[in-house]
Amino acid sequence: MAQPRISAYLPPDTDPTKAALAFGRRALPKLNEELQSPELLTQQRALMALCDLVHDPEKVYQAIALGFLDSLKTLLGHQDQTVRQKATEVLSVMASHSIGREGLIRSGVISALAGLLDDPVDICRKNIHQTFDMLAKLPQGAGGVLQAGLIPPLVLKLKTELDEIQELILDTLSNCLRVEVSEALEAGAVTVLKEKLSHPSTAIRSKAAWVLLEISSHAEGKMAMCNEEVIPVLLSLLEDTQPEVQENSAGALMFALVTPQGRSSAMGAEAIPPLLTLVAEETSKARLNAIKTLTLLAELPEGRQTLLAHRDTFLRGLDDPSEAVQRAAEIAITVIDWKP
Repeated sequence: MAQPRISAYLPPDTDPTKAALAFGRRALPKLNEELQSPELLTQQRALMALCDLVHDPEKVYQAIALGFLDSLKTLLGHQDQTVRQKATEVLSVMASHSIGREGLIRSGVISALAGLLDDPVDICRKNIHQTFDMLAKLPQGAGGVLQAGLIPPLVLKLKTELDEIQELILDTLSNCLRVEVSEALEAGAVTVLKEKLSHPSTAIRSKAAWVLLEISSHAEGKMAMCNEEVIPVLLSLLEDTQPEVQENSAGALMFALVTPQGRSSAMGAEAIPPLLTLVAEETSKARLNAIKTLTLLAELPEGRQTLLAHRDTFLRGLDDPSEAVQRAAEIAITVIDWKP
């Protein structure tokens, strides 16, 4: 079912007039004073002007040095939706610059933004999730999201948020769960992500598979993947019409099948035929992951026996333009040819 796109337009009764600014460094100190003004219109105008200025990295550096982040954190709790919208927009734009990301992380903005997860205004929530996404790309930012206890609420928000925001949440989770997964597992992340694998949106299916890949890179995540019977669903996505969904699903399978339980589950779900199909498709980006996954299945006697009949498929991989695929095919042949 289609969803409306989140609009960034301001309410019709909002005065869009920008604050008059002097040129040079004196503009920012004046704006910081106006952000702290008790006058609503003054705050709105200052925020609108600041939104324009922070597209310049130098202005971001100056704003951080002048203490703007403390003023913006205070405005996040404002009762006026325009103030909240523009304050979150400023932070989102600042997070698009490396100097801004570092400043936001140091200033504790992540915890301040957490209070807006249930904001009634769609664009405010979109802005904060864009900020989380940008900050989580840095290791210290991902650590900040984890330390703020945001993983469980982010997992829950996947059930209710708009599609645009779900994509941002999945991007944030993919970076954070690379570091640590226990809170996500306790919050039922695997079950929620399993449902997202059937979502009509290609982006959400692909991103959900990628988050599961990050989860399955941890030992406890591998077990959860098997216990929640995610492997059969991932196998069905190997036949998805979208290459990125195939690639990420094959990657998640590759990690999940490292365990004996994972390999047993995959064999029970008849994993070999769809994986061989991907290996045979020369244009498939999932080919490398598929070969590595089949190599894991070849460690089982029944898997090796089945794959012996398809040895030529792997031999063709030795001439693949990709050196990584060549190496993977060579290892696969060695495993398939092994005799006890």
